[in-house]
Amino acid sequence: MKNVPLGASALQVPPICLGTMTFGEQVDEATAHSILDRSMERGIHFLDAAEMYSVPARAETCGATETILGNWFAKDASLRGKVVLATKVAGPSRGMPWIRGENSGVSKAEILKACDDSLRRLQTDVIDLYQIHWPARNVPAFGLLTFDPTKDKPCASVLEQLEAMAELVQAGKVQAIGLSNESPYGVHEFVRLAEQHGLPRVAT
Repeated sequence: MKNVPLGASALQVPPICLGTMTFGEQVDEATAHSILDRSMERGIHFLDAAEMYSVPARAETCGATETILGNWFAKDASLRGKVVLATKVAGPSRGMPWIRGENSGVSKAEILKACDDSLRRLQTDVIDLYQIHWPARNVPAFGLLTFDPTKDKPCASVLEQLEAMAELVQAGKVQAIGLSNESPYGVHEFVRLAEQHGLPRVAT
């Protein structure tokens, strides 16, 4: 399978990415490892996870997907170097207080800690693509069609989040950064502020 560039990053990925969000809930660890092995055999070496997985999200399985991936890497030291690994830091809890509490604003400190926790579960020193899973600010998302200002809460600015991501890139813990479940306005702001302040540009 021919690799393609991932956005403007230096990462080269196959055109198909294996999502792993069911690992640890519908899919047990042994089956997950079999799926990963088969994926590699077929040339699909781009894997996507998240700190909040598996889904449906429960406190008991938060982080389970990353742990399963980490255990798979631990079985064969050569595997990690063959994989492009993506994972995500969750936005505000939105009904999942076990992630960082209901009052999380996805601050710089929270992003840095979340990355370290993901690295530990994944049993790796670097995440190839680290993404913000959904906006910290109040936006109509996940099926909502209208903006509800009564749901506004204090949260970290886009600039603060970008500065956290820059620190992770500078530390060698992350290669490229991205956004998930973001609005066109949000993507524009991340790009604009990255250019204005000389910070990493989102690759995805």
